[in-house]
Amino acid sequence: MSNIAQKQEKIAVSGDEAAAYAMKVIEPDVVAAYPITPQTEIVMNFSQFVADGEVTTEMIPVESEHSAMSACVGSAASGARTMTATSANGLALMWEVLYIASSTRLPIVMPVVNRALSAPINIHCDHSDSMGARDAGWIQMYCENAQEVYEKLILAIRIGELEDVRLPVMVCQDGFITSHAVEALEPFAKEDVQKFIGSYSVPYSLLDVDNPVTFGPLDLQDYYFEHKRQQSEAMSRAYQQIPEIVKEFKNTFGSEYDFLELYRMEDAETAVIALGSTAGTAKNTIDGLREQGRKVGLVKMNFVRPFPAEELRSALSPLKAVGILDRAESFSNQGGPLFSEIRAAMYSSGQRPPIADYIYGLGGRDMTPGLIEEVFRDLDKVAKTGKVEQSVHYIGVR
Repeated sequence: MSNIAQKQEKIAVSGDEAAAYAMKVIEPDVVAAYPITPQTEIVMNFSQFVADGEVTTEMIPVESEHSAMSACVGSAASGARTMTATSANGLALMWEVLYIASSTRLPIVMPVVNRALSAPINIHCDHSDSMGARDAGWIQMYCENAQEVYEKLILAIRIGELEDVRLPVMVCQDGFITSHAVEALEPFAKEDVQKFIGSYSVPYSLLDVDNPVTFGPLDLQDYYFEHKRQQSEAMSRAYQQIPEIVKEFKNTFGSEYDFLELYRMEDAETAVIALGSTAGTAKNTIDGLREQGRKVGLVKMNFVRPFPAEELRSALSPLKAVGILDRAESFSNQGGPLFSEIRAAMYSSGQRPPIADYIYGLGGRDMTPGLIEEVFRDLDKVAKTGKVEQSVHYIGVR
């Protein structure tokens, strides 16, 4: 008989509602948040759970996202399990406090609904917001669908609260594409989730007056460097321990979220790398190309931080050509952020396949199966010649 927890009856929810349902079974002590499209429905739905007495969470409405993350910092430092949610310009307004949260080692968990940054004003999906924050010291996870949003938020609590990690976690989903599309969700029983995440305790609390500690002190040349090194080592420990937590999650709930999901990669000669909802489109496209006899595959990244360099080298080294699908532009004249990091990771590999970048979908423009087929046709040419004639492509742009 399986020990995997039984899922509850399916319900039809959007990705935002899935995040709210996850927060409901997590039942954090404090949620401080400010609404911003397309994230608003997360805190709107969760605040209804609070109002109806279905959770005991202290809900704090604030005047801005900067204030939201500031309130979360104070809450988490006091020893409360703390969550918030945001999007795009809201995440940008939090920028200063994102670094404070990670540097103070506070395991705040935050759903991020990916949306393009202004200007021009745009409320639809790309990854410029979370990619801009990838060096802020937060663990970053990306979700393909509503079920992953729900499950990865639960997983994020365990990962962030690891005793020798204690880092905040972003769980990202694609704005409107996932956040507002309605899908079937199989939720878990609250008691099973609570057993998995356990109780939250901190070694030092801002409110422990008998054992006073200082949070956020002035830290000049004498110790700042050491504290940054410790923070880096915490991310390294997260990388080392995530596989064990992922295994425990699989044994408890049945789903597996390794650093990478390899789709039809066993004999693949060319492959694309994708995040978020585009991975689902890529899977369907790859299935069709496989029926034509094409040896193509997908590497889906579940985590961008900690960056899974070793896993990527292992997955990509046997290939004849690789295409990186970047839903963000770094304006470096060197391609998108994933392209830069993955190509750098492959530098120390004994086998380095040709790698090309395909920037797509900025501002919510659709990534269609036809465009993914176009990427694979280009990769076929690269595989035959062994050379990348053009490193950076803008796919689907006029």
